[in-house]
Amino acid sequence: MKYYDGTKLLSMKDLNGSKPEIYITTSNRSAGKTTYYNHMAINGFLKKKYRKILWLYRYDYEIKSGVSDKIFKDLHNLFFHNRNMIDKAICGGVIRELYLTCGSLEPVPCGYAIAINKADQIKKYSHLLSDVDIIIFDEFQSENNQYANNEVEKFISIHTSIARGNGEQVRYVPVIMISNPITIINPYYISMGVSHRLQSNTKFLRGNGYVLEQGFNESASNAQKQSAFNLAFADNRYTQYASEAIYLNDNKVFIDKPKGANRYVCTLKYKGNNYGVRHYIDDDVYYCDDSYDINCRNKIACTTNDHAINYTMLKSNTFTIMQLRQYFECGMFRFKNLNCKECVMVAVSYM
Repeated sequence: MKYYDGTKLLSMKDLNGSKPEIYITTSNRSAGKTTYYNHMAINGFLKKKYRKILWLYRYDYEIKSGVSDKIFKDLHNLFFHNRNMIDKAICGGVIRELYLTCGSLEPVPCGYAIAINKADQIKKYSHLLSDVDIIIFDEFQSENNQYANNEVEKFISIHTSIARGNGEQVRYVPVIMISNPITIINPYYISMGVSHRLQSNTKFLRGNGYVLEQGFNESASNAQKQSAFNLAFADNRYTQYASEAIYLNDNKVFIDKPKGANRYVCTLKYKGNNYGVRHYIDDDVYYCDDSYDINCRNKIACTTNDHAINYTMLKSNTFTIMQLRQYFECGMFRFKNLNCKECVMVAVSYM
């Protein structure tokens, strides 16, 4: 197919055989994912399937005046020639309300745009968002790995605020999460347990409450490769990422044990178990296994539940974690088993 089609993803059940509330899709660039879901959502609004649509962004500067053009400009040219979209600030600019226009008819409110980093303020205005029936979250993976502080918690808070409206404690509000493949240690994959389950050949993945699609659009890939501009930068990592369904910030990591001289770096505690991290000097790789030095003072707890006496939290070990992350992203980490790999992925994630 020339352009993306989300029909299969939207028809899937989750790991429990239930209707998922989170739909995740990733693929190479220019495949048409964003256009497909924005078109689907606005069509749903026009057919009264959705009362309102929420477009979710990361930072508040992204929702300043003109956010309606980001959403609707391509849709107007492709599908809705007689309609336009406008936006205006409400609630002191914390929320942008979006309207569909059609000729001389009165503009019709169709949804909102909000920023994740305004989660605390949004909580105060949650009653205004009680008519939201679907959420579109484009570019949920950051290309430069810059996320809002405690972003996943803020994301959960926003959904909780919206899903408790209309006199219901909890109501079904699906979220469409769209991205190009950036890194498997992004905070959403880590929090949902995707990272250690995702393989390079995975096409669809079912989880608790979510379904994930890892796609590749050959037409988009060929178009990118044949671009004269991209040909000039054919060996650049970003150009390769744009044309292929590969993770921009990840290389392949291996279950393997290096040999030779090594030094002990730190102890990681994850899910109640201790793991040792060593640097193998000759191969210049890091290795994690389930044997550890009980006398090592550099003990790091990967989660709050793992925190204990003589352990420090991840944020107190910025230098060590940044060093481990750099080696992970360069494909220079080895692991004894998948449990060790999961431990490291949580430790170096962008949480």
